[in-house]
Amino acid sequence: MEITEIHYRMLQEETRRLGGDLFGVADLTQTPIVTYDLDEDLLEKLPFGVSIGVRLADAVLEGIEDHPTLLYLHHYRQANYILDRIAFHLAALIQRAGGNAIPIAASQIVNWEQQRGHLSHKELAQAAGLGWRGRNNLLVNPAYGARIRLVSILTDLPMQVDKPVGNSCDTCRRCIAVCPAGAIKDDVEEFDQLGCFEKLKEFRNKYNVGQYICGVCIKACQPQGQGSALTFNQGIMKQPDLST
Repeated sequence: MEITEIHYRMLQEETRRLGGDLFGVADLTQTPIVTYDLDEDLLEKLPFGVSIGVRLADAVLEGIEDHPTLLYLHHYRQANYILDRIAFHLAALIQRAGGNAIPIAASQIVNWEQQRGHLSHKELAQAAGLGWRGRNNLLVNPAYGARIRLVSILTDLPMQVDKPVGNSCDTCRRCIAVCPAGAIKDDVEEFDQLGCFEKLKEFRNKYNVGQYICGVCIKACQPQGQGSALTFNQGIMKQPDLST
């Protein structure tokens, strides 16, 4: 077994042990991603991006109608906490293995005007083969739909990499019909980011959730079923064969 595969399996297994559901790695020299407020010289030395996801509870999402609930708020926060914990532990594991790593927080805004973090978790996840950019402007996973949260790690630890998923939302338009802001269009490039954020601000104040969240389109983006998971396999956490 090559060292790149050993590193990949090591991090994948630790992700599973810590509660992660999705794992993928992107070669950032082949698929560069935009970053904000990060040292450019350091980034050039970290050519791999690790994307990790956790699945949200269907029953929590089912309680959402046309606005976020307090139950969803708590679930959202706990998902971010779990993801940050996984990223922190994996970065430490990478360092013990002789590499360098920067865990990027699951939900941290560095540019409030444009609502941007240090990088786009969904952009990295797409490059790492965990799904595609859906009409709702979120990452859509073949097995879990948009019912996931993501975190990222940048590293120089040599690893095998995954390929992007060649799929799309096809004829599904459930998210368009339910979007309370009317922000989702047939063409994802026409997604109304500002309109979406204005609705999030309204929800934050009106429903006392204290965070810019919604969940309506996430609920609408249902998993495609076990058949799709077996067909695509990208990112789905499987028990690795460590005997080879």
